[in-house]
Amino acid sequence: MTINRRRALGLGTVAAAGAVLGSTPLASAQTDPIDDESVIPASAAQARRRIERVYRREAHRAGGTWSSFISVTDPDGTPVAAVEDEADRVVEAYSVNKIAVAAAVLDKIDRGLLTLDQRVDVTAAIVSKDGDGIFGFDGAYPSSVTLGHAMANLLTVSDNTAVRLCGLVCPAAELNEILRAKGFTHTQVKPVANPNRFFLGTTTPRETHTLLRKLVDGTLVSAASTQYVLTLLRSMAAFTDGIRLELNSAERARVATKAGWFNDGRNEAGIVFDAEGKPMVTYSLFASGEFRGDAAANLNDYSTTHPALRARVKLGRSMVDAVSRITCAAARTHRQPVYQPSNGG
Repeated sequence: MTINRRRALGLGTVAAAGAVLGSTPLASAQTDPIDDESVIPASAAQARRRIERVYRREAHRAGGTWSSFISVTDPDGTPVAAVEDEADRVVEAYSVNKIAVAAAVLDKIDRGLLTLDQRVDVTAAIVSKDGDGIFGFDGAYPSSVTLGHAMANLLTVSDNTAVRLCGLVCPAAELNEILRAKGFTHTQVKPVANPNRFFLGTTTPRETHTLLRKLVDGTLVSAASTQYVLTLLRSMAAFTDGIRLELNSAERARVATKAGWFNDGRNEAGIVFDAEGKPMVTYSLFASGEFRGDAAANLNDYSTTHPALRARVKLGRSMVDAVSRITCAAARTHRQPVYQPSNGG
């Protein structure tokens, strides 16, 4: 048998993966065509195997400590785990928890206690000057915006001032109680002395995965609120430096994602939909600690040059490709508004 360089590298990866997982012997892996990553999986089971393989390889290359949960939806609509890697570890969620904050605010909207068009005051004292988002660059306070405007900035450009604006209408204690009532005992924010302020708190990979699945299953918030969240997370303005980086525009619109970072943490969670809007892959990825490369450089690097983000880029391309030939008629359909750029005017 002729072994070219690409195949030789592939066999080396299989051997490494087998050592990590204690799984299929190399001889068996050599004869299975699904281990050739140019072959597109034809079933959910094959897609899970492909995704697990790429996750193990890329997480190992990146270094650090990973806690993750990734599922692929079976034909009957059931999400089945492809990766369960310390999935019940309580981790710092950072801005991934902005999805949970949005869910709590939308829960109050669904109950008629708030509206998206009500206004919230943006004072100089409430503006976060950390450089995340756009409110900090405004320079014109006091002002006011709608709650919908704040939520849109919360979920797309991950504005931390928007977190504080949400706290004005949903205090920390109430927010945590709403999440607990929905079954999320670890997905919580951290209250401070001011009841309307909080730090983004903790979660587990499994709870974040469950939150996302409840969202697409229609059991987290109302249908209108579900569409609102997914439209924002799938928009072209949403995060693109991780899972979505190597995807084209149409593929990016099929991925709802939210990233979060602080200190040494580099996190991302979301959903990959098929072309019809069926949720096929749900992922929650939390990585921290000592990554490969220069530790000082990594600590201040939030871009795709960071090892954890490079791993997520490769995993994102793989996840989209892995489910490109499969679908799930039993799952709910979530269509994204067609992106229509303009030239102003």
